[in-house]
Amino acid sequence: MRFVVTGEWSKNELLRVIVLFFLVYCFAFWLTNFGLYMEMGLSYQGVVEHYLGSPEKFKNPKSIRGLMEVSHFHLFAMGIFLVALMHLLLFVPIQGGLKMALIVAAFSSAFLDEASGWLIVFVSPVFAYLKIASFVTLQLSLIVTIVLSVWAVWTSQRNAYTDSNVRSR
Repeated sequence: MRFVVTGEWSKNELLRVIVLFFLVYCFAFWLTNFGLYMEMGLSYQGVVEHYLGSPEKFKNPKSIRGLMEVSHFHLFAMGIFLVALMHLLLFVPIQGGLKMALIVAAFSSAFLDEASGWLIVFVSPVFAYLKIASFVTLQLSLIVTIVLSVWAVWTSQRNAYTDSNVRSR
């Protein structure tokens, strides 16, 4: 952490390699997340069938236990993943408002992506639109953050920790 805060990360080749490999893993996660989601597709009907089932396609609806198992893992894992990835964004030399927008978009869309499955099953299928929108928002915020972070590390950008327009409280 000290290397990033003091700006020494541009001089520490090992730290840059570690961060770049982490970002490669983040990109692989992004790709597999996209691939898994495409199993149900970006259509309203595909999302609804994924959660509520389809007798014609022999798909069972999601059970409470199934939703809990997925949520149990996803809520923790996505939280840790987003903390690690968004932490890197703090040191990218971009405006504080853009940093804030990416952070809020990533965390809120990840939570809404998870919550929307529950809402589809227990409230209304219309929440499939929320599922689609939150997934797209999450994927966009992740890829923008990954690309910006790779750019900052790869090109040895100056430290931007203190350049943020967002004040610490």
